[in-house]
Amino acid sequence: MATAAATSASEPEAEPKAGPKAEGEEEEVKAARTRRKVLSRAVAAATCKTMGPGWDQQEEGMSESDGDEEYAMASSAESSPGEYEWEYDEEEEKNQLEIERLEEQLSINVYDYNCHVDLIRLLRLEGELTKVRMARQKMSEIFPLTEELWLEWLHDEISMALDGLDREHVYDLFEKAVKDYIYMEATFAEYEEWSEDPIPESVIQSYNKALQQLEKYKPYEEALLQAEAPRLAEYQAYIDFEVKIGDPARIQLIFERALVENCLVPDLWIRYSQYLDRHLKVKDLVLSVHNRAVRNCPWTVALWTRYLLAMERHGVDHRVISVTFEKALSAGFIQATDYVEIWQAYLDYLRRRVDFKQDSSKELEELRAAFTRALEYLKQEVEERFNESGDPSCMIMQNWARMEARLCNNMQKARELWDSIMTKGNAKYANMWLEYYNLERAHGDTQHCRKALHRAVQCTSDYPEHVCEVLLTMERTEGTLEDWDVAVQKTETRLARVNEQRIKAAEKEAALTQQEEEKAEQRKRARAQKKALKKKKKTRGGDKRKADEGEEKEWGDDEEEQPSKRRRLGNSVPPAGDAQGLEAQMGLFGKSAPGDVDSPSKQKERAAALKRDMPKVLHDSSKDSITVFVSNLPYSMGEPAAQLRPLFEACGEVVDVRPIFSSRGDFRGYCYVEFKEERSAQQALELDRKDVEGRPMFVSPCVDKSKNPDFKVFRYSTALEKHKLFVSGLPFSCTKEELEEICKAHGTVKDIRLVTNRAGKPKGLAYVEYENESQASQAVLKMDGMTIKENVIKVAISNPPQRKVPEKPEARRAPGGPMVPRQMYGARGKGRTQLSLLPRALQRTSAPAAQAENGPAPQPAATAATEAPKMSNADFAKLLLRK
Repeated sequence: MATAAATSASEPEAEPKAGPKAEGEEEEVKAARTRRKVLSRAVAAATCKTMGPGWDQQEEGMSESDGDEEYAMASSAESSPGEYEWEYDEEEEKNQLEIERLEEQLSINVYDYNCHVDLIRLLRLEGELTKVRMARQKMSEIFPLTEELWLEWLHDEISMALDGLDREHVYDLFEKAVKDYIYMEATFAEYEEWSEDPIPESVIQSYNKALQQLEKYKPYEEALLQAEAPRLAEYQAYIDFEVKIGDPARIQLIFERALVENCLVPDLWIRYSQYLDRHLKVKDLVLSVHNRAVRNCPWTVALWTRYLLAMERHGVDHRVISVTFEKALSAGFIQATDYVEIWQAYLDYLRRRVDFKQDSSKELEELRAAFTRALEYLKQEVEERFNESGDPSCMIMQNWARMEARLCNNMQKARELWDSIMTKGNAKYANMWLEYYNLERAHGDTQHCRKALHRAVQCTSDYPEHVCEVLLTMERTEGTLEDWDVAVQKTETRLARVNEQRIKAAEKEAALTQQEEEKAEQRKRARAQKKALKKKKKTRGGDKRKADEGEEKEWGDDEEEQPSKRRRLGNSVPPAGDAQGLEAQMGLFGKSAPGDVDSPSKQKERAAALKRDMPKVLHDSSKDSITVFVSNLPYSMGEPAAQLRPLFEACGEVVDVRPIFSSRGDFRGYCYVEFKEERSAQQALELDRKDVEGRPMFVSPCVDKSKNPDFKVFRYSTALEKHKLFVSGLPFSCTKEELEEICKAHGTVKDIRLVTNRAGKPKGLAYVEYENESQASQAVLKMDGMTIKENVIKVAISNPPQRKVPEKPEARRAPGGPMVPRQMYGARGKGRTQLSLLPRALQRTSAPAAQAENGPAPQPAATAATEAPKMSNADFAKLLLRK
């Protein structure tokens, strides 16, 4: 190996300096070049062997057999120089061109980490030993080298070490390696084995220090190894750690590593460029990163605005900045407001170039021309593409008007611009008029201020009171008596008209609301009648309703959690004692006998007997704090207590699981779970909405509603949440993971909740929670109207409508009259089979409330006189039989 290394090291000096003069000399030169390349590759192959099996073979495509072949080629290269020459000429030319390109790229941007790595690889492959040493030296001066790069460099230098000076150079490299990078156990062991002298104390100290650093960095590197690409979250955690440490070289290195796999993530580029702008401030490095950022994510306007600011900050020529701005306009932003933002950034840059002490200058004319072009561009290009200009408040025109007024003392131009602003639909907003008024107060005169406020009083529709107050305040401090009288008359007239309009709008809205309520009530009645008709068509079973109501009085007092559907008794098997009665009821051929199936009294007795046989589930209200109520469970659960106990034991010691059964012995889908400690019960509430056999299980605190009638359990906020989005119109097949993949492109997603029904089936709705309000706002703008699996979704900030408050007993009292009696139903209101048995002829509607409001309040005696007399059961029977 040493001989090969010596030969390869001395070959570059033996290379002829002058071109060959004869064909024989030319062949000798080619043979020498081929022999040198083969020997250099043989050195690399031998180095790979010393470094262990598989080392660097995948990268270089070399194996042990390849190394043997290289030596064989080297031995035969002198005798037949042209035999293997064709194998290297094409590859050599290609590699040389790539080397020249990489060197040129590094001359432009010396901080390009990947260029350094690629250049070292190619130079090593081509056997350019002197150049590869220089390339490694340059890279080590800028970046900390990885363990692989250091080991590769050390083994190459060891292979070429021939004398004491070379060995001293290797010693220096070992010392630098253990100082430079934390993963140096293998390097130190190699150094200890190779060195003939005792290891210096300074090297040992550096090695121990590197091991201490290793313990800090090891968790982040292991997280990267275990995660799958693109590993954005792991890289972000690593970046946070490096930023706290504060080593600029390592921070830059981890950013570059992260961008290799996440080059299309705008937020990562923004954070990287922001760090460079604020801390390193190296012109070539900063501008290079900004340029790479806009090339990778050209659709992100924030990257372009930061690029323009960085170019201005580092004094880049004006023509270059203008060209960059033109590239930004053609980048293809995804929303109209992005074009307003990039125009605003460029106009700010042009304004900072102007010397406003001069009355006129080339820069000022260029700025005014840019304002004019921006307005035309937004009106033509942007509106044609997005059907909106992206600047409804005319912020660009406002800034232009302020510049003309404050910096150029040109109030005439400023007034013209504000007139244009008001004609674009902004005259109805009070804040726009007050902006104009403040500009006139600062740079105009009182007459124009008064004129602007008078126009504002007539045009403002959102907050006219505020504008009127400003006008009266100005006239009180500066105006004459005549001005005051005119202002009072105009404001009073305007406010009276506004109040009339508001009353009409409120009446119209109330009428629409009433119509909607009436339509909803009609639909509700129609559904009830339809259900009643279906019930009449079915064969009646036992008196199921009465039995269920009796159970509810014992333990079923939770309206929201208990299941709403009843099981019919039609499929129940009669007891053995009723077989004779059943035979008597049925004819010879199975047809019904004329008599009834069973009398109601017998059915009631049989249901009571079944209920007595069932074990009663009693709940001690004193244990509410350590008990949870579990509902919406599958009815098909055979052993609910045995199946639910392991699930809740994860929260703490379970004292008892009490499932609720019907009179037939069927599981009713809910139960009580009692814990030993209150802390366990609180932890069990986290199991709410957990999937149990395909249904979301509801877990809520155990509360006696007879003592707390207003208690409601709802774990999610019903108020406005600006960081949370409400998504509707989702396809039912859309999963949580698919939605998260779409949403995380616009910010950090903290949680996603798909809304399901009681059976666990999706309803096409979801709530997406972002890290902050700005990310949620951007997501609304970019996701609203998006198509997902042929479904167009709607996205809005989460703001659920107010829930209807149940009517209080005092609200049912008629004005001046007695309380209207409420019809009594079961625990969950009127059941499907609870039909009204009162004849329509005897039904009375309550007196309208308007009579009590317009006339004197009716007396209780008069009300009692109009009530229908009480009737007995016999009276009702006569009415029903009357024809």
